[in-house]
Amino acid sequence: MTKPATTTQTGTPVASDAHSLTVGADGPTVLHDRYLVEKLASFNRERVPERNPHAKGGGAFGEFVVTEDVSAYTRAAVFQPGAVSETLIRFSSVAGEQGSPDTWRDVRGFSLRFYSTEGNLDIVGNNTPTFFLRDAMKFPDFIHSQKRLGDSGLRDADMQWDFWTLSPETAHQVTYLMGDRGLPRSWRHMNGYGSHTYQWVNAAGERFWVQYHFLSTLGFETMEADEAEKLAGSDADYYRRDLFDAIARGENPSWDVFVQIMPYDEAKDYRFNPFDLTKTWSKKDYPRIKVGTFTLNRNPQNFFAEIEQAAFSPGNQVPGTGISPDKMLMARVFSYSDAQRYRIGANYNQLPVNQPHAAEVRNYMHEGQMQYRFNPAEHRTYTPNSYGAAGGPEADPAAGVEASWESDGELMRAAATLHSEDDDFGQAGTLYREVFDAEQRARFLETLTGQGRSITIDAIRERFFQYWTNVDADLGAALRARF
Repeated sequence: MTKPATTTQTGTPVASDAHSLTVGADGPTVLHDRYLVEKLASFNRERVPERNPHAKGGGAFGEFVVTEDVSAYTRAAVFQPGAVSETLIRFSSVAGEQGSPDTWRDVRGFSLRFYSTEGNLDIVGNNTPTFFLRDAMKFPDFIHSQKRLGDSGLRDADMQWDFWTLSPETAHQVTYLMGDRGLPRSWRHMNGYGSHTYQWVNAAGERFWVQYHFLSTLGFETMEADEAEKLAGSDADYYRRDLFDAIARGENPSWDVFVQIMPYDEAKDYRFNPFDLTKTWSKKDYPRIKVGTFTLNRNPQNFFAEIEQAAFSPGNQVPGTGISPDKMLMARVFSYSDAQRYRIGANYNQLPVNQPHAAEVRNYMHEGQMQYRFNPAEHRTYTPNSYGAAGGPEADPAAGVEASWESDGELMRAAATLHSEDDDFGQAGTLYREVFDAEQRARFLETLTGQGRSITIDAIRERFFQYWTNVDADLGAALRARF
């Protein structure tokens, strides 16, 4: 039976459910992609007032100290030798709502803010170096598949695996999720990653591609599935409690900050598409370079004001840093800020936790809901104006260094250009065979067995077997043999 055509909210047929409109296969996502903007804006407004994904979380404040010299790669003040910056971090679960157990198997959000002298720098990532998707057109659908059915209001394994097995690009991230990363011992005992590729620009204007890694100085530790299940029932706030109590005791957790640096021109021919969020860069090709360490040393005084109202966005970049042609990242720059304007209000950046603590705000934006910061009377509400310095600021191209890249091509909806070793299952297979040890592979098989038994539709279970066979043939055979 032929399916009817997908349409916009006003009934206009759309060209693709999976691909954003970009300049060429690898170019920028265009703002006039009406369906993408409508889909993301609609998604951001589905729930009030909690976040849609990443609703359940906790966090703390701390200090970032640069211990190494990476000035050859970036001019950003926050990363210069000896720089010290106040930091804020929010950890979270992805799928669960407010009140859901901390120890459900899930990807963990890892959102980090540096209050730098050049403005707030936000790195909004997870405890995995990859993600489920490479194009934001599918992001609302993915989150819907992890949430609840429309009729019963229950979470459902069938729809979760239906989406994953019909979206092969998810395989790498799902392998992480079903492995030990899906059940960390605590927020203190897990690593964080910026996941996306970003750009750094040095004082000479040279450009580099960069990926952020945050490695816990306590080391990564996992939690056994049985313990996680017990804690889900006995202490749903286990992670939140653990972090707060540790800092209260003076046991301040810390993470070493590393980056992988790729010379700008090498991205064109790297064996994996370096802007594909479902892929990692080989550490043999691009070793980690240490930048510094951040330490969490202060609990919030008010959870709602300082953690729940904290509004992160990967669009919050500073001179010397920037985004990349990553299609998910370009869409997130719009989507995150839009979600915060809806969730908190038009002036969410005027809340103390979101204000730049080490830099001034100077612009012509004014009014809107709950405005409490305002310019003096002589400050004009427009630019250009004839009132000199008192009339307001003026943009400075030398100060506002922006990341950039070249792009030229026809507007199209298409997957990004494949590089020589790009595929959906290859890195997932490498993770399973070469990164997981024997015990991890055994736990992984047990987890998948439980997941497969929760599927009630035969066709989806068959795709489930094939999905894992594509990751590793022996794994698929072992899994099938258990049913």
